[in-house]
Amino acid sequence: MNENKTNINWYPGHMAKTKRLISENIDKIDIVYEVIDSRIPYSSKIKDIDNFIKNKSRIIIMTKSDLCDITETNKWKKYYESKGYNVLIIDLEHNLNIKQLLNLTKKLMDEINLKRKQKGMLPRKARVLVVGIPNAGKSTLINRLVGKKAVNTGNKPGITKELNWIRINNDIELLDSPGILWPKLDEKNVAFNLASLTAIKEEVLPLYDVAEYILNTLLKYYPGILEKRYKLTELDEDIIVNLEHIGKLRGCLIKGGEIDYEKALSVVINDLKDGSIKGITFDRYDEYEL
Repeated sequence: MNENKTNINWYPGHMAKTKRLISENIDKIDIVYEVIDSRIPYSSKIKDIDNFIKNKSRIIIMTKSDLCDITETNKWKKYYESKGYNVLIIDLEHNLNIKQLLNLTKKLMDEINLKRKQKGMLPRKARVLVVGIPNAGKSTLINRLVGKKAVNTGNKPGITKELNWIRINNDIELLDSPGILWPKLDEKNVAFNLASLTAIKEEVLPLYDVAEYILNTLLKYYPGILEKRYKLTELDEDIIVNLEHIGKLRGCLIKGGEIDYEKALSVVINDLKDGSIKGITFDRYDEYEL
């Protein structure tokens, strides 16, 4: 059996419903913004997206670029571009490349309106579907485009519940959609990457396993970050030993000076979740058979 295979099913009913609603509305759509997390450019790309967005013009938007390892993420950008996609890496925190996105949207819509004109149809404003996995940055992207808080944001999955039309300006209307996944997470590293960056709910995978995965991945690719953040240059095979060290370092203690292992566990997971750990890309292009 392939050691990277797993059989995790986490597919809430609303995700199936969202895909059905997108399929029902896709003929109204001109362009798709496919939002992926630049720290996991493979794991966060919806595996069955082509089944429900048909052949619409698409822009892959890699968000959270201020948190990624840009050298590694750029490899994925080139890969997706080689497949014929338009790809933009965007720093939503500092509002970088938003103008580039608007310009590219206008260019694609001009091409669509030219075809409409040739068919005797009037030009129209761009109708753009925003789609991505939970917590990929869709809501933050929309708020940046609108210029004010149009939708709620949060670093946990499941904030957006319905399909919602949002007017950006005279040229663009967005259709916001809830975060979606695919029915079976059958690649182990993909499942752990999604869990590590809170795209799937915490109860899906054991938290001790997720913390262990995060620490091991940091040791493998970013030993300097592991040492700087947790004063660890190597890891014990027993996650409890590692958490004990981190617990002492970060003051995760209960009465009597005992280690609060649950709190130490949360430190590791939250350091990634809240962006305290920067400059990481867990999907390594060179390690996938694409």
